[in-house]
Amino acid sequence: MLRGALCLGLAGCSPANNTMAPAAPAPAGQFESDLAFLREHTEIVVLTDPSGTAQVVVAPGYQGRVMTSTIGGAGAPSFGWIGRAAIASGEKQPHMNVFGGEDRFWLGPEGGQYSLFFKPGDPFDLDHWQVPEAIDWGTWDVASQTATDARFRKRMTLRNYSGTQMETDVDRTVRLLNSGDVATHLGHAPGSAVRTVAFESSNTVTNAGSAPWEQKTGLVSTWILGMFTPSAETTIAIPYAPGPDSVVGPIVNDKYFGKVPDDRLRVTGSVIFFKGDGQYRAKIGLSPSRALSVAGSYDATGRVLTLVQFTRPAGVLPYVNSMWEVQKEPYKGDAINSYNDGPPAPGKPPLGPFYELETSSPALSLSPGEHYTHVHRTFHLVGPEADLDAIARAILKTSLAELTNAFRAPTNAK
Repeated sequence: MLRGALCLGLAGCSPANNTMAPAAPAPAGQFESDLAFLREHTEIVVLTDPSGTAQVVVAPGYQGRVMTSTIGGAGAPSFGWIGRAAIASGEKQPHMNVFGGEDRFWLGPEGGQYSLFFKPGDPFDLDHWQVPEAIDWGTWDVASQTATDARFRKRMTLRNYSGTQMETDVDRTVRLLNSGDVATHLGHAPGSAVRTVAFESSNTVTNAGSAPWEQKTGLVSTWILGMFTPSAETTIAIPYAPGPDSVVGPIVNDKYFGKVPDDRLRVTGSVIFFKGDGQYRAKIGLSPSRALSVAGSYDATGRVLTLVQFTRPAGVLPYVNSMWEVQKEPYKGDAINSYNDGPPAPGKPPLGPFYELETSSPALSLSPGEHYTHVHRTFHLVGPEADLDAIARAILKTSLAELTNAFRAPTNAK
């Protein structure tokens, strides 16, 4: 979807002839560059705090997803990963339109007999995997908008692998969070030297049909995925609930796309470390009995601490299972997932590359007209390492040193 008038709102544009005046583009990875690129291809909504330093970019044309965010002025970093190739093509891509974005709305399950991503009878492989169109392509209606929030709505008809049809209404609000919100939600106020941009998406799913959603015919879950730019020095950290495997189950599910090698996944007594370098396709998950309400990552190169928080109901509830197979336990799925992109096979290109932090709601057993709301929050913090270390210890139960060195080879002392 190309904009008809690119001049509106773009610096360096000449109103007299509606053409762009010569100007050096901002380097890739900077917010100015991503903002200008997105404005060339789609209408966007920019949520901004009163100071104008914290900004969140939302795209109605890409299903109301948060494309990126920033904190600071000229030259500020862009925190979301942008799928420039898919966006610039303007055409539907096979399997998935990889537009990017650090908060996009999906529905689970991905695999299994109640999958929304495979047609009945198809094998569970990448050649047959297809994201449902309603959550992959097309504009969502803007219901309302202010300087700091935007609300979207979408009616969709879904059909799962077992043939069950589900009429669904989605009501989604993206909201920029202020400093008071950040301190309240984290339970820890960042120091005055820490710059922060934070936002949340509140996602309400309603059974808009005439039949109840039941386990025997297949349930869905709200699934929010954040795509971020990988680096050789990015490590994902997910704290988990303690307890013996015999009581609360395995600590981590690392078998989605084959067992994750030890040099990419490390489990300590309280935290799971996972490599976010975009060089190896792998996915992990935590069950609701192990998952807390937070996950995060640290980019030691850019010195950016990213935190993700979500609403997780107390107690062990059924969660949809997204494993790519016909499942013995379709409601024994994960509440938190993390994905690291990479080549799906030798010689094949990656989707991005990017890495993801993902959260899910429980399986939604909803009667006609009944609804459920899943809230997903994202925080990016930049500042002195001592301040970021204190936040990481308080929220992720680990230090910046542990995050930075989780996959570095130990050096031998002389």
